[in-house]
Order: sequence, then C-alpha cells, then structure tokens
Amino acid sequence: MLSQLSGWFGRGRASRTWLDQALAVVVTLLGLLILTFLIGRVMPVDPVARLVGADADQAAYQAMYEKLGLDQPLHVQLWYYLRQIFSGDFGVALLTGHRVIDDVIRVFPATVELATVSILLGAGIGVPLGVLAASRRGRLTDHIVRVVTLLGHSVPIFWLGMMGLLLFYAQLGWVGGGGRVDVFYEGIVPVRTGLLLVDSLIDGDMEVFWSAVRHIALPASVLAYSSMAYLGRMTRSFMLEQLSQEYIIAVRVKGLPRRDVIWRHAFRNIRVQLITVVALTYGNLLEGAVLVETVFAWPGFGQYLTNNLLLGDMNAVMVCVLIVGLIFISLNVLSDLLYRVFDPRTR
Repeated sequence: MLSQLSGWFGRGRASRTWLDQALAVVVTLLGLLILTFLIGRVMPVDPVARLVGADADQAAYQAMYEKLGLDQPLHVQLWYYLRQIFSGDFGVALLTGHRVIDDVIRVFPATVELATVSILLGAGIGVPLGVLAASRRGRLTDHIVRVVTLLGHSVPIFWLGMMGLLLFYAQLGWVGGGGRVDVFYEGIVPVRTGLLLVDSLIDGDMEVFWSAVRHIALPASVLAYSSMAYLGRMTRSFMLEQLSQEYIIAVRVKGLPRRDVIWRHAFRNIRVQLITVVALTYGNLLEGAVLVETVFAWPGFGQYLTNNLLLGDMNAVMVCVLIVGLIFISLNVLSDLLYRVFDPRTR
C-alpha cells in the first residue's frame, strides 16, 4: 500500500514538473512576442515610408498609416499583433515581396545544414582535445591545446573566413567559392528537405553532392574552429574539476587503467554539463553565423536577417528575432530532456 502511494505521489510530482515546464515555455514565448513587438515600435525606422515610398503624398502616407493600425493606442496595436501572429500571418517581406514565413522556410535549411556540420566538427574535435589537455595538465600537449583554443577565441571569424578564401579557394583551389554549390548545379536537385547534401544524396546526384561538399567545407570549418575552441576550453575546465575529486583518487588506487579512469568515470560525470554547452553553442551557430554567411555569400538565415535589417523591414526582422528565441527555448527544453537520460538523479 505504501509503495502504491509513493508511486502516485511520484507521478504527481512528475506531472507538476512537466506542467511547470510547459507553463514556463508559454510565458517565455508570450514575453518574447511582446518584446519583438516593442522592438519593432522603438526602432528608428518608418514602416509606412518603406511601403509607400519617399515620394508619396501625405494622403497616401496617412491612408497606409491607418491601414497598418499605427493610429491606434499601443495596447490595441499589441493585441492586433498577437492576434496576427497566432493566426499564422507574419506579414510580407519588403525585400522579396513574399510572405516572411515562406522566406524563412526557404533560407533556414541552409543555415541548419551549415550549423549542423560545424557543430559536429567542433564537438567531435573540441571535446576530445579538452579531455586530452586535462589528462595531461601542465605538459606540452596541454599547452598546445590551450594555444590553439585561445587563437580560436581571439581571431575574428570574418578575417579567418577571408584568409581561408584567399588561400584555399583563390590560391590552392581546394574548396568552392561563395554560395552552396557551383552556379551550373543550382536548381538541378529537387528540394525535399532543403538540406542540399541530403537532397543530392536522395536524388543520387553525386556531382552536386561533391560540389556542395566543396562549398560547405570552408565556412563550416571556420565556424567549427570557433566552436571547437570554446568546447575544448569548457571540456578541459570540467575535466580538471572532476580529476581533482576524491573518487578519482580512489579508482586510481584500485589500479584501474588510466583510460578507464578518464573516460568511464571522470568524463561520464561531465556529460550533463557538456549537453548544455553544446546545445547553446549550436543555438549560437544557428543565429550567429551572420558574418560567415556574409563572407561566403551563404544564402541562409543570417544573411536574410542582415539584408532585411539594413533595409529596415521590421516584419522580417521581428519574425527572425522570434525564431531565434524559439530556437533557444527549444534547445533548453531538449537539454532538460537529455538531463533525465544521462543523469538519473534528475528524474
């Protein structure tokens, strides 16, 4: 009987936890919507002038001003904005004349592809380097890793991208230039997922696939170097903390092999911390690859946001800000779920 009661109470606590998390997500989304609305209102951009043009007369300007609802009180405008968003109407982009949501659906897969390849390279190299540096603290290997990761933090990413283009594209010809694929391959592969590497493999067109590989190699490597530097430093810090714990001394006294001490015991206890770091790094790559996309003419989300911000199209800018917020909220929720998988104490 007691075991049944404890099980019911446990399930009740778990349900409350999930409800609290769902409520927190809803409140965060609502706050993000209000924040994007306020950003659009305080930006020094006149959306009416952008729509009717600088040469429009006062009557046309006033008619568009009233049509957009800007003559209404701020709280009424906020209500219209929220109702418009929840109905799925995100407005029309001035740059393309298409619905903003259609533009985002078109450009976002390019950024996802670039960020995913970058995080796989960055985490795949940075985490083992951090573990290696921590396990050889104070030795030559540790110093080399620390210098490499320090350079990754110090070198401006746009400069690294331009130097990479000059060396590996202009001089050596090892990689492709701007864009996702060579010009004469554009539009050949049907769009299924929006991920060119995946779509070309599905279509069986290996020429397009290898052209896409040549084009993504350099921008992904530039982003991967930056994320590798951060992940390597964080992994080293986490590992040093674990390697100084008493339980590590105990397992070493038992005579366990050094590899088992590092990977089976110390590394196992930093996985939860690394989940958060990797997730946030991936989020930063998704929304922060603006400079790399600009340098490499990569037709992704970052370049789309930059172009519309320079144009002053607040419809597109606010939607992009909202999507960035959704990305980080989703990654935080995913991190919480993975915590429960890797750390039984959080269940």
